[in-house]
Amino acid sequence: MKPYFTLIIGLALLFTTTYVRAEIKGYEIVSQNNKENVTLYGKEIDGLYRGFKIDFKGVIYPKPYWNSTTSLAYAPQIFYLDMNKDKKKELIITLTTGNGSGVKLEEVHLFKMQDDQLVELIVDHPLAIINNNVKTELSNKEAKICIGDKDDEVDITPFQIKPENLFNDIGFGSIIDYEIIDNQLMVRVSGQISPASFVGDIVISYEYRDNMYQAETIFFIKDINKNPFYGPVTVGDPKGMVLLKKGAEK
Repeated sequence: MKPYFTLIIGLALLFTTTYVRAEIKGYEIVSQNNKENVTLYGKEIDGLYRGFKIDFKGVIYPKPYWNSTTSLAYAPQIFYLDMNKDKKKELIITLTTGNGSGVKLEEVHLFKMQDDQLVELIVDHPLAIINNNVKTELSNKEAKICIGDKDDEVDITPFQIKPENLFNDIGFGSIIDYEIIDNQLMVRVSGQISPASFVGDIVISYEYRDNMYQAETIFFIKDINKNPFYGPVTVGDPKGMVLLKKGAEK
């Protein structure tokens, strides 16, 4: 009788949890990580999901200022893993705030557990990292990217860009794409030289340092086959990688 009774209680608890989730009126499920019992809710307003709520293992955390596209192809991603190797998992949520032709804008939110509560950590913005570490030049023949003492030149003549469409310099910001690769937070920011032309990606990896996530390495990749964002490629030690921690270089 006891095993049967225990089973009934277990099923009751399971259905109760499901019922509670369904009772957030006016909200819909935007993304889930069923394995880790994390659900993201939002309201669809003016073509975007807004006014988010995180159900983290049964506890609700409101995030009223978040927004994300309603496209299923760009649904928020939810990760729960130990990134800083302290034997405690972190919650990572990426949101796509804009998408379209030549545009993919993501933001990342990263939390740790502290006193049984989710606490959000600061993550250095990739555009600030690029502004502090990358120098660029653009002519009608080549694009030049300098990171530390590492220089890359890209011949842009095959692009056949009309002079009036060529930017004054390489632009960053229309594509910001976060991923967890080899248990590490990484972001790619594409370098753009015209409304429809890109010369490659700045790739930044993060590490936990001084109570926040800061850039650890930064490098430029123009070969898609060597870019971890485009397939199962190990980051390894690509030529041109610059180690930012303590100003050292690789």
